[in-house]
Amino acid sequence: MIGRGHAERLVPMIEELLARAEGSIPTHILVGVGPGSFTGLRVAIAAAHGLAIGWGASLHGMPSLALLAASAPGDEPIVAVMAGGHGELFVQSFDRAAFVATSAALNLTARDAAFAFPTGTLVGSGAAALAEVRGEIAIATLVPTASAALRLPTELRALAPTPLYVRSPDAKPKAA
Repeated sequence: MIGRGHAERLVPMIEELLARAEGSIPTHILVGVGPGSFTGLRVAIAAAHGLAIGWGASLHGMPSLALLAASAPGDEPIVAVMAGGHGELFVQSFDRAAFVATSAALNLTARDAAFAFPTGTLVGSGAAALAEVRGEIAIATLVPTASAALRLPTELRALAPTPLYVRSPDAKPKAA
């Protein structure tokens, strides 16, 4: 995971990828639409739009938590957990056998998530925080991998390339 600085690393990462692909230009682009950081989502989606226009490629979105769940090994139920802002977590559960979401994507404190998601294998950057509250030890702190995107059902790889926000923005308009 990069942490901060996605905007600065994005284009060089794409250049590296194209070099490994010996310069072939993609005909399809799949971009993560969230949940995630407000700026990170907007940068990624804007870059994907620009590349799709420049390359004449199709553009679709996929949910970040679903990609995280698809990156996990095994067939057991999964609780995908990503660290969010303000010490909260983005959390969603999945039935891996049929690969369907069994909950909505939520933004919760670790304590609230432990109550809302008492079972399921925890995966993701927020797994340790949720495991601690649930009193568990075994966790998989893996990150989503693009190669797992093809494991997603077609409908989860065909979302509109617009941000999926599950928490309210921090910025508030000033009163007039």
